[in-house]
Amino acid sequence: MKKLLIYPAIDARRLTRLESISNELQVVNAQNLDEALTEIKDAHAFFGKITPELLAAAEKLEWVQSPTASLEHYIFPELADHPCQLTNMRGLFYDVIADHVLGFVLCFARNLHRYIRQQSHSVWQPIGGTAGKPDFVTGPGQVSEVDRSHMHLSDCTLGVVGAGSIGSEVCHRAAAFGMRVCAVDPLIREVPGAVDEVWDLDRLKDLLTISDFVVIAAPHTPQTEKLFRTPQFQQMKNSGYLINIGRGAIVDLQDLTIALQKGDIAGAGLDVFEVEPLPADHPLWQMENVIITPHIAAASTHVPERHLETLLENIRCFINGQPFITLANKQLWF
Repeated sequence: MKKLLIYPAIDARRLTRLESISNELQVVNAQNLDEALTEIKDAHAFFGKITPELLAAAEKLEWVQSPTASLEHYIFPELADHPCQLTNMRGLFYDVIADHVLGFVLCFARNLHRYIRQQSHSVWQPIGGTAGKPDFVTGPGQVSEVDRSHMHLSDCTLGVVGAGSIGSEVCHRAAAFGMRVCAVDPLIREVPGAVDEVWDLDRLKDLLTISDFVVIAAPHTPQTEKLFRTPQFQQMKNSGYLINIGRGAIVDLQDLTIALQKGDIAGAGLDVFEVEPLPADHPLWQMENVIITPHIAAASTHVPERHLETLLENIRCFINGQPFITLANKQLWF
């Protein structure tokens, strides 16, 4: 029989689901740290927040399940070196975060973020035009300033940094809008139906140079921390937009602010920040070309049930000696 230790304790509904998986699984729902330290000694599996203290007390531990998708605040040196396998909760948010990304894209393409600001002041004025003047009406072969100020998505290229479950879904959403799509990733080589060839990270500059929208969908790892600094913003089109729904630590906040102030890029849609909450006096709050959401791109009524189903499926895999569905690389943090 395998023993699964849970700490911190979970609610009765989820505990019942776990206990009903198999007669070959003993589930201990520890109510406090002292109980967890005692029970982990002969536990084969652990779900919750493991610490160096708990890990040191474990003698039979084979598998640890993180309750989070991101691992930058979960992994510590002793865990990375331990022979146990680690799984995370990736794959829960792919569609809802992709929806959030396309919301940013559509806002910037159609200037919705600016029209909403005008609406609050009862201003009727096409972006790029003059209030009260129908200057979107042009002669044959002419293109008005209003036309130029609104993007046609099928004319645009969207580049994705990180083609995992979220990045791949962003690629599919963008392709459905007729956009040209490119992506870079250290491991994934294609996104079927959207990107025939996903480039390696050494082609990040190529992606930045051609993209009208650059979407960061990568995890925070030692390799991605501060991946975006001044050189990367200068490689982007000055008409291009940065969208970050990955991790705030990937983008240097000061360099991004300066790039926006200097016009190195046209704007940014940001759900995550190097410092959270973003300080109330930060210049980004006052920039008309920046859309800020408070780390809620993954908000969805479907996520809690997906979270539980991922845990249940990984438990089944563990009991039956099958490969885990969300096995992580402890050295790479994903």
